Amino acid sequence: MPLWSSWHRPLVVFSASMATLAVVSAIGLAVDDRVLVGAPIWFKPFKFSVSFIAYGLSLAWMLSLLDRGQKAGWWAGTVVAVASLAEMVIITGQVVRGKRSHFNQQTPFDEALFNAMAVTVVILWLGTLLIAVLLLRARIADRASAWALRCGITLALAGAAIGFLMTRPTPAQERGSSPVVGAHSVGVPDGGPSMPLTGWSTTGGDLRVPHFVGMHALQLLPLLLMALTALAARPRFDLLADGRVRLRLVLIASAAYAAAFALVTWQALRGQPLIHPDGTTLTAAGLILAATAAGTFVALRAPTGPGSGPVQTPGSTDTDDDKELVA
Repeated sequence: MPLWSSWHRPLVVFSASMATLAVVSAIGLAVDDRVLVGAPIWFKPFKFSVSFIAYGLSLAWMLSLLDRGQKAGWWAGTVVAVASLAEMVIITGQVVRGKRSHFNQQTPFDEALFNAMAVTVVILWLGTLLIAVLLLRARIADRASAWALRCGITLALAGAAIGFLMTRPTPAQERGSSPVVGAHSVGVPDGGPSMPLTGWSTTGGDLRVPHFVGMHALQLLPLLLMALTALAARPRFDLLADGRVRLRLVLIASAAYAAAFALVTWQALRGQPLIHPDGTTLTAAGLILAATAAGTFVALRAPTGPGSGPVQTPGSTDTDDDKELVA
């Protein structure tokens, strides 16, 4: 039986539907020359569908690791899948109509669609929060695995919450009537000069940067742990076979990731483009890098004492029922 057969089925099906939408959107990018808010009109559903593939599959896999609360986890995952699908239906429908999906209050119908999408986002966030709580309670034998999952999903929740900042009216919108309320950019209008591929602003702050960075901790921190585990099998990296060393490195990486997330959030809120950091931003980035390097050095040099291998969470056991990140 394939490993993924135990994954959360509705989230797997949702991810498969997003893969189909990504192909449709790619075709749309090739054959539809319409432009909306300075970007090809099919660019948004393409980006969202690719992101949702990673998000849905990550949650589907994480839910398979639960040793308790499986029923609550199944319902939480299903709610996330349904809410995400509803959001994508609205986004794609607005593309077909040639209209903005986000922040659009031009007509009562457009406003109703945006409000409905806002509700789906809140539901999605709450469903993910419940999954995070269940993961915090799960008995996972390898502590490095457990904390890679927990830190990843916590940072993903913080990244998703950045979306709520985007719905605030800009100063220009507050001063007069506007068909658009809310913005991705800070200090400049949406739709200006932007980076290739991402579409992030190159002239002002862009809240999509911390939104992206935070949400993809869900994949990157567990992937880091998997890489450490794979390296541990090589004689040159036998130090990584000690579960305590892997745990230290995961915690250091999580702290560094959280600091980087805070930094790009602060940078965006100051109206500063990601690719044009000022001296203050560069100094903060340098401090994060230095602290991460120092922490990594200490983690690798610190004694581990007797008993390497998986370190258990309180209340966990060595039974076959314990779940691990890497088989």
